[in-house]
Amino acid sequence: MSNLSVWEKESFYSTQDVILVGGGLMGLWTAYELKKKNPYLKITILERNTIPLGASTRNAGFACFGSPTEIIHDIEHMGLETTLEVVKMRYLGIEKIKAHFGMAQMEFDPCGGYECINKDYVHFDQLDEKITELNAHLKDLTDQDQTFLRIDSAIADKGMIGFDAMIENSLEGSLHSGKLVSALIQKVQAAGVSILNGMEVVFWEKKPQGIIIHTAQQILFTCNQVLFCTNAYGNTLFPDLNIIPARGQVIVTSPIEGLKLTGTFHFDEGFYYWRNLGNRILLGGARNADFETEQTTETAVTDLIKNKLTRFLKDHIHPSYQYTIEDHWSGIMGFTENKKPLLSQVSDNVFVAIACNGMGVALTPIMGEKAAELMLLYF
Repeated sequence: MSNLSVWEKESFYSTQDVILVGGGLMGLWTAYELKKKNPYLKITILERNTIPLGASTRNAGFACFGSPTEIIHDIEHMGLETTLEVVKMRYLGIEKIKAHFGMAQMEFDPCGGYECINKDYVHFDQLDEKITELNAHLKDLTDQDQTFLRIDSAIADKGMIGFDAMIENSLEGSLHSGKLVSALIQKVQAAGVSILNGMEVVFWEKKPQGIIIHTAQQILFTCNQVLFCTNAYGNTLFPDLNIIPARGQVIVTSPIEGLKLTGTFHFDEGFYYWRNLGNRILLGGARNADFETEQTTETAVTDLIKNKLTRFLKDHIHPSYQYTIEDHWSGIMGFTENKKPLLSQVSDNVFVAIACNGMGVALTPIMGEKAAELMLLYF
């Protein structure tokens, strides 16, 4: 755009120390950490949508750090050290959220997390031994002798059917994803960070005056450093990174009279997840029923997944409950092959912090710290 006013060029579109591409949780937490470590930095966040839409405001609102069967699976495929490293980041991320925001501000509910398991689980006969091993691995992190506790008898108390075992983690909870993002936006803006919505970055290049960011809106930005926080959309600008998009679909019921269900729940190594939303049930997942179709960045919804989720409710929620499905939406997650979030310098003063593997709420507070520390090494 060639007809910018001098006022615009010297304010909104002036040269920045740092530009963050992507205004979701990763971009917001990184901006917060950069400002905390260096309040004098000029920082602008470029967000292509009116609000961050990928996953930050479209997730299920879980504050969790890993269900037992998911952690067991990751240990078997990633090794103990790598798995515990990621679990530690998730745990510390949740603690950081609670430390920075009032519980009421983001509707944080320390309701506990639960995993439901059936006898066809490959390690079902060794479940007690596996739980004991996990508790030993996590004791130094959580300072709890029993992070995970088997409470099969509580399945009926929660108004559920069709499960053979249930494991409790009292350290997990739920929150309001929209209010968390809103609170973060207010926090970084109060620190002096500029957020420009409706700015879609199409490519970047290096010039003698700095890094030039080109947008679909024909507005150019110049900065000393740029961090791309585009999660599942990272492949658009960095195809070699091989970020795997994964769509997560969610349904919400109408209010249910006499609902006993409280807490956050997982099943099938995390492929199904549900919680109470007041006296409604929010249920998401089932993408393992159609992996190929759900490996997309399209925020559409499908009847196949909706029907799978609806069937799951009928199979596992007490039949006395009467409800209809009132809401159905999707969010886009980003995955790596090794399930580790990706923080990397891809060129001089060009960085990426993407792919939280479905755990962005818990991981981004710590990933933001790490990204800020890496970037400040080059100032």
